[in-house]
Amino acid sequence: MTGYGKATGLIGTRRYTIEVRSLNGKQLDLSVRIPSAFRAKEMELRKIVGESVGRGKCDVSLQFAVEGVERRELNVPLIGAYIKDLGGIAEANGMHAQDESILGMALRLPDVVQQPREEVDESEWESIVSLTHEALDHFQDFRKNEGKALGEDFELRVSNIRKLESAILPLLESRIERIRERIQSNFEEIQDRGRLDENRFEQEVLFYIEKLDVSEELVRLKAHCDHFLEVMVQPEGQGKKLGFIAQEMGREINTLGSKANDAEMQRVVVQMKDELEKIKEQVLNAL
Repeated sequence: MTGYGKATGLIGTRRYTIEVRSLNGKQLDLSVRIPSAFRAKEMELRKIVGESVGRGKCDVSLQFAVEGVERRELNVPLIGAYIKDLGGIAEANGMHAQDESILGMALRLPDVVQQPREEVDESEWESIVSLTHEALDHFQDFRKNEGKALGEDFELRVSNIRKLESAILPLLESRIERIRERIQSNFEEIQDRGRLDENRFEQEVLFYIEKLDVSEELVRLKAHCDHFLEVMVQPEGQGKKLGFIAQEMGREINTLGSKANDAEMQRVVVQMKDELEKIKEQVLNAL
């Protein structure tokens, strides 16, 4: 969901700049900063951006800089009050200030020049909306490029998990042989100490080997990997589903680790967990 888009355009005497940037997030968290004159249009802007962004923590900034001459207004009542006060002060002190000098002093006092009261001009707002769509187009292009790189990384990680899964298969046979040898050695040691019910012993051995069987986990893990790749190429909006599938992959890998009872298999399982953690980190960035 990481994205960035920017658009700049001259509208009248002002150059407007709008920026849209987003980070990962489960829901849409939209923050908008716009000039006070456009507060009445904030909800419309939120709707336009929200429909395009979808979800994630998103910041929208609209600002402008004046290019050329922009008319300002004189605060005539305030200037008149300044002149009256200055004239009274001059007379009270026996001074004979000229009208021009009093006017010059009044014009240098605070707040005599002010911005005109701004109102939203609909034609200007339409141009700003067009500029917003341009920024969102750049934003989506950024996301597509990020998504392409993300998809390639997912394919690599899933492929690595599949290779590690294949590496487990030859280890299973050698693991069973080592288990049989260890049990046989223990069996012979026990026999030296006394009689043992061989039927009962064989049942316990079968139960023990069955508990260590990971064939079902390997089948389910392969199915989850296939499902992950299938969902990944579907239309946007599958990010949460990919996260759920990654969780299921993690359950199977954890079960493999708990049933491994073998140092070599544990090493492979740790590598699988490492690849899966990289998937989980990046799947948060999938829309």
